[in-house]
Amino acid sequence: MRSNGFTYLFTTFLLMILCTWSCKKEDVLTESSARLDFSTDTVLFDTVFVTMGSTTKQLLIYNKNDQKVSISNIRLAGGGSSKYRINVNGKPGISFSNIEIRAKDSLYIFVEVTIDPNSSITPYVVADSILFELNGNHQWVNLVAWGQNAHFIYPQFFTPNLPPYDTLPCGSVWDSTLPYVIYGYAVVDSLCSLTIKEGTKVYFYNNSGLWIYSGGRLEVNGTKDHPVTFGGTRRESYYQEVPGQWDRIWINEKGAQVNKINYAIIKNGFIGIQAEPIQPVKDVANTGLILSNTIIENMSGLGVLARNYNIEGWNCVVANCGQYLTALTNGGIYDFTHCTFANYWSQGQRSTPSLYINNYFIENSSAIPSPLTKANFSNCIVYGNNKNELELDFKSGADSSYKFSHTLLRVDFAQTSVTGPGFDSIYTNVEPGFKDYYNNDYTLDTLAFARNKGSSLFIFTGKTDFDLLLKDRNLLLPPDLGAYEREN
Repeated sequence: MRSNGFTYLFTTFLLMILCTWSCKKEDVLTESSARLDFSTDTVLFDTVFVTMGSTTKQLLIYNKNDQKVSISNIRLAGGGSSKYRINVNGKPGISFSNIEIRAKDSLYIFVEVTIDPNSSITPYVVADSILFELNGNHQWVNLVAWGQNAHFIYPQFFTPNLPPYDTLPCGSVWDSTLPYVIYGYAVVDSLCSLTIKEGTKVYFYNNSGLWIYSGGRLEVNGTKDHPVTFGGTRRESYYQEVPGQWDRIWINEKGAQVNKINYAIIKNGFIGIQAEPIQPVKDVANTGLILSNTIIENMSGLGVLARNYNIEGWNCVVANCGQYLTALTNGGIYDFTHCTFANYWSQGQRSTPSLYINNYFIENSSAIPSPLTKANFSNCIVYGNNKNELELDFKSGADSSYKFSHTLLRVDFAQTSVTGPGFDSIYTNVEPGFKDYYNNDYTLDTLAFARNKGSSLFIFTGKTDFDLLLKDRNLLLPPDLGAYEREN
């Protein structure tokens, strides 16, 4: 009996210990330093939806900590209006609370998206994110899907200090069959080219752009009736005139031939065109862009930013930007004829003039002279709603050759002098007579001051003999100032 009693007591004791071990709850990690890991930072639905589409992907969440974690909240940032749906622990929804993951364990989240590609207001890129809250910290995973049928360019390279990008095939030719949608940066590499045919539409996602790398070449061949357009991916009517939706077109040193942009509309980005060499060049002629019959407008930053570059432009409109319309810096060679620079920015305070020109660059907080070989503006308009729309910022030690001929300027004489050999037949501080600058219409009204104020000396066959709308400037001389000619 004693032996049986001892065995009974010993067995009971062991069971109590085992129960204590097995029933003891795993402590939950509460430290603010706790983080989750994810199988990816972006769940990409790269299917091109040619019909009503529904696709499911999975996201794996890792708890690599030594203790269990309790995720306070997992939710879709877009809430009930999101085109995405998520499933956590077998339950569908848009928000989940107190989701636990054991130490060194993981959890699947299934993500589904449904898109109607035939809806004209559907963005080309449909984006959202899943938000995670753990111990007061917030993390997220991006959700990206293609919204309409198009050619999509998605980054394949993620290099430190560079934006995510993909390199285009050499000799790429884009046409108007389908739009091109760029997520990240599309890069034209050295010794390669990109040709964009008339009527092609190029759309950029947030912070995305087009980069013509050193030695590469861009040729945009739009027409009056079928221009090449560059804009943001949002298709809703609200976004049609919203600046800052994408980044920029960035052009470095030219290849064997000069870069050309003809009949393009570039709008709603941060910087329209940034033209600069990757490395300082001794011969500025080795850089080059011909910019003709092009409209650049609604940029949250600058319309054109040039650094020690060579640009020839005619019949161009650069308008409505949050900073400079055009900044010609670090010296260079510039020649603009029959161009309209008009800045009536109304979406905040603008402290910068429309046109800025200098002949130096900054290195180690010092101004280093860089020759401005030429900066000519002929039969142009430089105007806006600031008192001073022209700033000439020159340092001694380098050339500062500039010439404004038969050009209308808005200037504050206390800040900018328009006397001397750099100014010939200048008109100042009279409204040009735009039809409707509030709606980006910079054609001239019937009684516009800018009518017949130009010089026929700057009408060049094959360039400026016809205006931006193909009106013949020779029919009624002298010509009007700016990119547009009145017929009567």
